[in-house]
Amino acid sequence: MAEKRLKSWGNNRSGQLGDGTWTDLRTTATTVHGLTGTDVVKIAAGGFGAATGHALALLTDRTVQSWGVNGSGQLGDGTVFSHNAPGQVLDLADVTDIAAGGAHSLALLADGTVAAWGRNDHGQLGNGATADSGIPVRVEGLSRIVAVAAGLHHSLALREDGTVWSWGYNGNGQLGDGTSSSRGSAAPVAGLTGVSRIAAGAGHNLVLVGAPGAGATVKAWGYNATGQLGDNTTINRFTPVTTQATWTGGVTRIAAGCNHSMAVVDTDHRLKAWGQNTAGQLGDGTTVFRILPVTVPGLTGVRLVAAGREHTVALSGSATVHSWGSNGSGQLGDGTTTDSTTPVPTLTALTGIDKLAAPVGGDFSLAH
Repeated sequence: MAEKRLKSWGNNRSGQLGDGTWTDLRTTATTVHGLTGTDVVKIAAGGFGAATGHALALLTDRTVQSWGVNGSGQLGDGTVFSHNAPGQVLDLADVTDIAAGGAHSLALLADGTVAAWGRNDHGQLGNGATADSGIPVRVEGLSRIVAVAAGLHHSLALREDGTVWSWGYNGNGQLGDGTSSSRGSAAPVAGLTGVSRIAAGAGHNLVLVGAPGAGATVKAWGYNATGQLGDNTTINRFTPVTTQATWTGGVTRIAAGCNHSMAVVDTDHRLKAWGQNTAGQLGDGTTVFRILPVTVPGLTGVRLVAAGREHTVALSGSATVHSWGSNGSGQLGDGTTTDSTTPVPTLTALTGIDKLAAPVGGDFSLAH
């Protein structure tokens, strides 16, 4: 059996595919250099604009490797030089979770605290300052954290008591504290308890309330100009609201893209989508924006989903990776640069996939 490897495809102008080249784009999957399949525990993808992007991989030894654009220090190697193959993030050990935002990165440590590095103009590193950092710094005031998520310019952390904490840019209410004031320190999102999963988009957030599956509901807050909160409006929300959908059997997974949202429904593992649809990233065969969730046709048994700037990637019950939406950089991996409003399989057969990632502000994809 061939060794499992980390794969990438799409835009590569900043080396974000990690294949050791600066080739402008890849329309089919390429292999990330230097990481064997047994090394990789988790993956994350970030980006800020169509031509940029960076990626992270959490390894079995609980260290983190990074590659791609590095102008704000988001690779955490102490420099601002981009690189096209993985290199180690400095001063990090005992990492259990990772997240990549527009130009910043997060790591959850085994002691329940969080480290951050990269761009910090809106306080997204949570260290009480606004200066960028090319090495990890500790997010102030956090303990007993179990998961992290990163938006374009803001950050989220899920605490073991089911509360959610936020920091960074807040111009559209994405911190969920009832204000539009950005904040360089972590504070709880208003009125949230019992949260089991978190997802951060460019300017909006999704959380799963209740254990994944039967009875779980989705709440959302932040930017909503294209209906990405799913509350049947296009009004920004400064505190969480309930997504207006009937989840037969509940929801198991959520994903937030730049301006669109996804959820996997428990009973038949069908995929629901809502929000911006300019390039067909909702996968419903149209380019109509949806302010309420719609079903993505043709996919059943969905196991994983990741949402990018204007594209979406999912693993179906047939163990096939499908993508849809914008494809100008080859981010759908189907061998073309043609957009698709419905799911298409990647041209390269990818086997044994159990992780997917796509950047909220970029145009590439990762699978492992």
